[in-house]
Amino acid sequence: MNTSDFTQSPRAGLMALKDRLDAWIVGDAYPIWWQAGADRTLGGYHDLLDLTGTPLAGPKRARVQARQAFCYALAPRFGWPGPWEEAMRQGLDFLEARYLRSDGLYRTAVPGAATPGGDDVDLYDQAFVLLALAAAARVGDTEATSAGEALVDLLPAHPLGGFRSLRDATLQANPNMHLFEAALAWVEAGGGARWSALAEGQAALALDHLIDPATGALSETFADDWRAPERNADRRIEPGHQFEWAWLLMRWSALAGEPRALAAALGLIETAESAGVDLARGVAMNLLDGDLRPLDRAARLWPQTERLKAALLAAAMTGDETLWTIAQRAAAGLTPYLDVPRAGLWRDQLTPGGVFVEEPARASSFYHLVGAIAELDRAME
Repeated sequence: MNTSDFTQSPRAGLMALKDRLDAWIVGDAYPIWWQAGADRTLGGYHDLLDLTGTPLAGPKRARVQARQAFCYALAPRFGWPGPWEEAMRQGLDFLEARYLRSDGLYRTAVPGAATPGGDDVDLYDQAFVLLALAAAARVGDTEATSAGEALVDLLPAHPLGGFRSLRDATLQANPNMHLFEAALAWVEAGGGARWSALAEGQAALALDHLIDPATGALSETFADDWRAPERNADRRIEPGHQFEWAWLLMRWSALAGEPRALAAALGLIETAESAGVDLARGVAMNLLDGDLRPLDRAARLWPQTERLKAALLAAAMTGDETLWTIAQRAAAGLTPYLDVPRAGLWRDQLTPGGVFVEEPARASSFYHLVGAIAELDRAME
């Protein structure tokens, strides 16, 4: 994808990029992930397409089915003329048919053949089912609301806030972040007071327990009382998640009129920008330790989308020109991932040496790209 847009002023360059990405998602991405990504033999969506657009056999994760359903539920916003409702149902119906257990939870993955899968469950996957159902409810699916309410009632709440793992005793920030995202989506879909309360609780979890006041960063795993590991060497800080939490807290701040959430979000962006971005390559890195030193200098695609989303929303909410510049830089870091032989696909990982890993395109990344393009459209309105 052409990067000449970034020689212009930040907002002019971002407007030019918006037009390019809107054309890309409508003309290339939505069509190929429907035409090649949908499995019309066994149902659902493939996890992987090689860079020619050929699907690769393998297990199908619940999160992919939910994310693809979410993506196609948003397709009308971009003006995609394809069968978005059928594409959305391709994921939702497969989830219900193959992943829904008798207890109402959704299993994590099924094999690539029409045989029963294992019964493992993960809080992370339940969050994405809730997100997909919220998106479906917003476009008129009358059964999505009852399905979402039934599922959220099954999740194990923690007495101090947030939710416990469905797999082990470890408390994890990441699935709680996506439950926050799902709750906000339900609020925006008109879901009512129970979802507003859930969103408020997840915001409070981040503000009161997850964000370290000493570093301004948010760790990945916690002890049972929501304390991060005592030794910084044992902490894991993902720059992409700092940006992602910031984006969610800003959305909550706008909905609830909560200035504390906005201040915390801006702090997370500042921390991630200062410690988690490699200036030489212009990208957000994968992982830091508790002292904010790089542990994994490689750079996956998804942290770049989250950096862009956070910077765009922060710039729009504050009017800070520095944040518009950060958004432009984030966009410049993201677009090379989309420069592949078959338009509509992407590369997933940039090495520390600045070389892209040759590997298939991951369906799970479409959700991140759709979210980033939607945020860019809103910011440029």
